[in-house]
Amino acid sequence: MAAPRRRLMEPLTGRAPDAAAQLQSLPMAVVMLHADRSIAAANAAAENMLEQSARRLIGRPLSEFLRFDDTRIALALDQPDTNLAAHGMRVQIGRYSVRKVDISLSPVGEGWQLLVLSESGAGSPLFDSEPSAEGFAVRGPDILAHEIKNPLAAIKGAAQLIERQLDGAGRRLSGLITAEVDRIALLIDQMQSLTRRTAAPVQPCNIYEPLARVREIVETAHPGSVRFVEQFDPSIPPVLSDVDNLVQVLLNLITNAREAMEGQEDGCITLTTKFVSGVRLRLSRNNSYIRLPVEVRVSDNGPGIDADIAEDIFSPFVTTKKTGQGLGLALVQKLVRDMNGRIVHERDAQAGLTNFRLFLPLAAQENQT
Repeated sequence: MAAPRRRLMEPLTGRAPDAAAQLQSLPMAVVMLHADRSIAAANAAAENMLEQSARRLIGRPLSEFLRFDDTRIALALDQPDTNLAAHGMRVQIGRYSVRKVDISLSPVGEGWQLLVLSESGAGSPLFDSEPSAEGFAVRGPDILAHEIKNPLAAIKGAAQLIERQLDGAGRRLSGLITAEVDRIALLIDQMQSLTRRTAAPVQPCNIYEPLARVREIVETAHPGSVRFVEQFDPSIPPVLSDVDNLVQVLLNLITNAREAMEGQEDGCITLTTKFVSGVRLRLSRNNSYIRLPVEVRVSDNGPGIDADIAEDIFSPFVTTKKTGQGLGLALVQKLVRDMNGRIVHERDAQAGLTNFRLFLPLAAQENQT
């Protein structure tokens, strides 16, 4: 194993981001990567973890020294605009050493990436939350709560004060602001405990109320950006769900559809509700089945999702957005599962439509064994 070194980085070929010089005292391994994923620089902790001196590391591909079991990490490394945080990832170092590490990957310039690694379970400061079933975690939930929920409270207070001075449409919009602040605060709480074992309680819900609310949110925030078409079955009775979580699910799906058609003149989102047959969900807690006879479909006529990632879109940190974290659809799937529902994605190439199909149970039905 190479002896620890006092200097942070070896001299680089080309120009590395200036932030590298500030990392000297960090106890975790820090590796700067060129656009071709070769190692541009490595600190002393990285030398110790990789069991190589910086001079031997620099200029050589990262893949020569690290091989991750999870292919999504390799995918993130190939996308220089991706931010990634992962906990407890299995990695092979060199030929024989296998460890579990916490990872942070961040873009730091055009094509440059900063990879930070630390041993899992060793008191790493990179992660504050417990790992999820997939091994991924969200960084800094306590900081997130402090930095976002406090200004949200101020926004809510201001909206409530304004509401007292308005009437009609203005009062309705200020009420919408207050309701959305409450929903966002709840979402932050959910993200802080994304791996919680207990789901939010479900109750009877009129499916058309969250659909109307989400449509109003999107049309208020982005007026005229997309056309909506509703194909509703008015005979559908209440479904069993959590209203706030259902709003979040629909808002994610509709927002994704709108963003996928950004700049498209004929962009159209079709919202469909209908009865379906034959869709069931197995309940692991008692090995029974529950029927899911109600389908809520969100369709758009955008270009669709890249076929290379279509099968993994519900996995954390899988995204086509340059500024996205890839958590939206992972959270959608979790919330749907918490409501004993199912969600699937499909591309209808002939019709030119991308469909997200949400299946929910009715409020009054018996489990089918």
